[in-house]
Amino acid sequence: MSILVTRPHPDNEATAESLRARGHVVLLAPMLKFEPVAFHEESEADYSAIIVTSANAIRAVAPHLPNLGLLKLPLFAVGEHTAAAARDAGFAEVIVAGGDAAALRAKVVQSARDKVLRKKGTLLYLAGADLSRDLGGELGAEGFGVVTQTTYRMAPVKHLPREVCEGFAAHRVDAVLHYSRRSARAFVEAARDEGVEITALAIPQCCLSETVAAVLRDAGASQVLVAASPDENALFGTLERALRTRLA
Repeated sequence: MSILVTRPHPDNEATAESLRARGHVVLLAPMLKFEPVAFHEESEADYSAIIVTSANAIRAVAPHLPNLGLLKLPLFAVGEHTAAAARDAGFAEVIVAGGDAAALRAKVVQSARDKVLRKKGTLLYLAGADLSRDLGGELGAEGFGVVTQTTYRMAPVKHLPREVCEGFAAHRVDAVLHYSRRSARAFVEAARDEGVEITALAIPQCCLSETVAAVLRDAGASQVLVAASPDENALFGTLERALRTRLA
């Protein structure tokens, strides 16, 4: 029996390695494909810090960072995974939030209150093309100047790998891990197009957040579980509980 990981490449490889270390067989079906967007820095703003909600934003601009003069700025990362990507790219001062955009917003606001961050400076938001919330607008309402630069997009993948379809057809998949609202929606649409929707949605769907879970519930999934916090360790905990319940 297998665990299906829908997380995009290359992060899915690290997830698969962690699951295998826990004794699971893993199938990979990345439901979003990373596509960098050309980065053009034309703003004359005096940036005081960078904010990032995804490691993909760092990956997209990493080749250009030495020439952009951004590595000297403090970087606010949404969570530990994004923070690790920022450090690997050369950022020395990385401030880590609690795992979602709301926590990141709160961390930036508190840093300004604590005089760690210059509120009069402008924040550079390295963002994806499809945003689940208007973080730039929210920080603007708090008195910050924010320049949003789209650095990447995640394109939906239309089809499931053949081995995944065969796994669903033979009832050899124990659970599915979901990391984002858009990838969950792509999974549902691909499962429907492949004719395995009923089987695919009948097993535990382990979701990183309530926002992700809502997509699966709306699609008719009967066993939707949500991680206690928006991080992978919590998601793995949810998976283990789901598997214990299924075997009981």
